[in-house]
Amino acid sequence: MNWGNDPAIFGPIVAMMMGSRQAVVDYMTPLGLHHLMATGHHYGPGPWVNDLERRDWNPTYFHGGNHDGLGFDRTATGSNAIAQYAPEVVRRFGNLATVGDDYLLFFHHVPWTYRLDTGRTLWDELVVRYSRGVDEVGAMRRTWAGLAGRIDAQRHAEVAAFLAIQEDEAQWWRDACIAYFQSLSRLPLPAGYAPPAHDLAWYEAIDNRYAPGRDQP
Repeated sequence: MNWGNDPAIFGPIVAMMMGSRQAVVDYMTPLGLHHLMATGHHYGPGPWVNDLERRDWNPTYFHGGNHDGLGFDRTATGSNAIAQYAPEVVRRFGNLATVGDDYLLFFHHVPWTYRLDTGRTLWDELVVRYSRGVDEVGAMRRTWAGLAGRIDAQRHAEVAAFLAIQEDEAQWWRDACIAYFQSLSRLPLPAGYAPPAHDLAWYEAIDNRYAPGRDQP
């Protein structure tokens, strides 16, 4: 590894790398949600977007959220996109009893009060996972800070700066999505979980016209 062969260095780094994917999934697209980004780029949340030329370009189409529940029904009772899979896969993911929490909302639309494998309701689990993603990035920052002095100062500072940006943006994703989905569920946050820093209108008003990869006006 470019960081050397000291287990005290590469051990924590490997742990950070191996956990990084799940952290991103948790704070951006938990429980099988997807396509929640704002218009014109993939930078920043926009689960409320519903004004694009085609219905199936909108995040609201893909998450299927309403006051009754959340998720895109890809089973035979919905789009039947699940029919593209092998029969044994259809049996697993098409059945609420076997789909599992991680892919639940990719294949099913369920009520906000639906009880997941964790024992929590859909709404509570959604908040838990969004919050866990932010916490995971915070833990990575602390791990990296603990390696100060073991890694050259320039590279340590660069990674520390990027992790700080990631934690800020993880919090943004978490708060914006919770604010939006709470406007649909109309349910209180589970005990011990902080509300978003701002109201939904504040997040909806963010204009990332200079986001990386976006066509400029």
